[in-house]
Amino acid sequence: MDPGIVPHRKRCRRWDVEFDAHCLTFSCFRRQPFLRSGRACGWFLQALGEAKRKHPFDLWAYVLMPEHVHLILWPRDGTKISAILKGVKLSVANRCLVWARAHSRSFLTRMEDRRPSGAVSHRFWQRGGGYDRNLRNDREVHEKILYVHLNPIRRGLVRNPEDWPWSSVRAFATGLPEPIPLDLASLPPPPLHT
Repeated sequence: MDPGIVPHRKRCRRWDVEFDAHCLTFSCFRRQPFLRSGRACGWFLQALGEAKRKHPFDLWAYVLMPEHVHLILWPRDGTKISAILKGVKLSVANRCLVWARAHSRSFLTRMEDRRPSGAVSHRFWQRGGGYDRNLRNDREVHEKILYVHLNPIRRGLVRNPEDWPWSSVRAFATGLPEPIPLDLASLPPPPLHT
């Protein structure tokens, strides 16, 4: 590449439009399967629950895949998506670093982000904000919830969505607050088919 040309860097644009729900997708560093373990998924769900307590938003659906996450949520009271993501991602990354330093120094190597300057940092999440799509109507919301819940099937990880332990599909179907409560009372009803 020509040294005078600065490569284009993709940026995630966030539109914190009042009353819009969001479909968020973000990946682990270098798309590695850091969320393959129950430990890391547990950290994520704890961080998501803590973020709900600190930043008002309603959680409608989620799935944790081995190397990425999908969330469907509805921010309330002026909550910014960036604040929610920062709270969740920072908590998970910090817990992983503490654990890796104490129990698996070799895992730290997988988290290494070496800069051309020689600086080294450790990452759990891919750089950037991920993917953020505003969901502007009930049809889009329900289409994305179905997409999220079917993700483990499309990947061949399970035969039935209910068999994937790191998804909101069971809580969505039963209303039980497991493994993390959903806010289904605020979810718009599915649109009637014509």
